[in-house]
Amino acid sequence: MSEKLSWYTKEKTLVLQGELGRDTLLSLWRKRLSLLRNIYFLDVSNLNHIDSAGMALMLHFYHHQRLHGRTLALIGITDKLYTLVLLYKLQMVLPFRQIKCTDNLSLKKVSTLR
Repeated sequence: MSEKLSWYTKEKTLVLQGELGRDTLLSLWRKRLSLLRNIYFLDVSNLNHIDSAGMALMLHFYHHQRLHGRTLALIGITDKLYTLVLLYKLQMVLPFRQIKCTDNLSLKKVSTLR
């Protein structure tokens, strides 16, 4: 049985917790439009599992934000998720930082690794 996925927003950050995968992401998908309105960061530091469907959802979130003139940076990337990013060759697509979200984090500090 999959662990439940939960989330909350804090300022301009959407924080995800639990498992982000095929069996858990439907409720997040249904609320994505309202959740992403004022979000510039996606904190994934509290996720303990992400499968390929979860990666696809994060890519969709990034693409959605770009289409609406906003950016979305992943923060709090674990070593496991970093490995997935490299395996899928997404390091040139998704902006990210391998740190936990702090209140003082600004958009200027987040950059795409190239």
